[in-house]
Amino acid sequence: MAATTIQSIRARQVIDCKCRPMVEVDVLTRGGALGRGCAPTGTSVGSHEAFVLRDGDPAEYHGLGVRRAIANVQDILAPALVGLDVADQPRLDGTMNELDGTPDKSRLGGNAIYATSVACLQAAAAACGLPLYRYLAGEPIRTLPVPSFNVVNGGKYHGFTQAFNEFLVMPTQARDIGEAVHMGILTFQELGPVIARYTGKEPGVARSYGYEAPSSDPEVVLSLMQEAVDRCGFSGRMAFALDCAASEVYDAAARTYLLKEERIGAEALIDYVRGLSERFDLVFVEDLLDEDDWEHFPVAVERIPRTLILGDDLIATSRERLERACRLKAVAGFVLKPNQVGTVTEALETYRFGRDHGLIAVPSGRSGGAVHDVVMDFSVGLQVPFQKNGAPRSGERIEKLNFLMRAGDLCPGSRLADLSRLVRF
Repeated sequence: MAATTIQSIRARQVIDCKCRPMVEVDVLTRGGALGRGCAPTGTSVGSHEAFVLRDGDPAEYHGLGVRRAIANVQDILAPALVGLDVADQPRLDGTMNELDGTPDKSRLGGNAIYATSVACLQAAAAACGLPLYRYLAGEPIRTLPVPSFNVVNGGKYHGFTQAFNEFLVMPTQARDIGEAVHMGILTFQELGPVIARYTGKEPGVARSYGYEAPSSDPEVVLSLMQEAVDRCGFSGRMAFALDCAASEVYDAAARTYLLKEERIGAEALIDYVRGLSERFDLVFVEDLLDEDDWEHFPVAVERIPRTLILGDDLIATSRERLERACRLKAVAGFVLKPNQVGTVTEALETYRFGRDHGLIAVPSGRSGGAVHDVVMDFSVGLQVPFQKNGAPRSGERIEKLNFLMRAGDLCPGSRLADLSRLVRF
């Protein structure tokens, strides 16, 4: 048998950055190459994502254990995959999907399948003696993605709800990756005192490790972010972005969205965000509308020409859903989260369809992140123009920034991606 033949597969329960259990899988080849993959999950999870199988046992992690998914890896997936070649990712992923037999991977668990898929990919790269991003690229790395930083998080706070989920800064005019990271960190650090002066108290740490929102009004939040940018001397070099995660605040019966403590319709929300885009330099607005609001996403694209309209929950890294969005001209791009669709092969198929049809792919980690998240290898290996990062506050998020700087050092001749042809302001 070849050195890249799978010799063994082992799964275990570990925890993510929010101390929630997740599946981790090791794949070992006959040649001694080891690949390790895990299955992070988000806080905001769309209904079209691959199913995360949890145990429901309240005695362990409030029911969030993943031991059933681990058993499925070891008892069902492993026997079928041992003896196959890690270099044949489509066959490996196809075999797992056939064993599961459901549209959303709910029988064996999307987390079981995804962690195994990533472990196989990592083993294939290790067998070639390459970093995973080089293995994915298949060529020298020419560009590095511009990082964005999720600095203020929405949600329910003391006496108000900030309906928009994420407020991000992006160093669009940084000269290199080191300066991009520096600009993002300094802006984040300066934003704390700016928010404190506005609210009269130190801002709390939010659920995704950014600052707690100081107001229910997105315009207020963006204004404070602009003040922090200006105080750092980055005016004109730092832009913003939004993740509205609108499905979280959508009332399907009334067909309304929450904004500034009021319920409004889709067109009013679109007009409001258009006004924000005219006042602030927004690189993108993600999930402005509900994950199934196919009627109004094309309207948003038409009415908000100054920013990129991206789909996250709308697309769920599904090629089928991206094809529909492309036909309707519903988005300018999509957020690439491989675990949403559940295998490496399916995620890459979606990426390639988007690339071939002029749609931007924006890789993103999940709020329940982990160190060595494969999404960073996707970001560098696919040489995308920009990506989503968390607040520069916790270890796994800091590691993503170090990953980019490390890749910049280890890939001679690489440069930061030029966003001048993408930004619309």
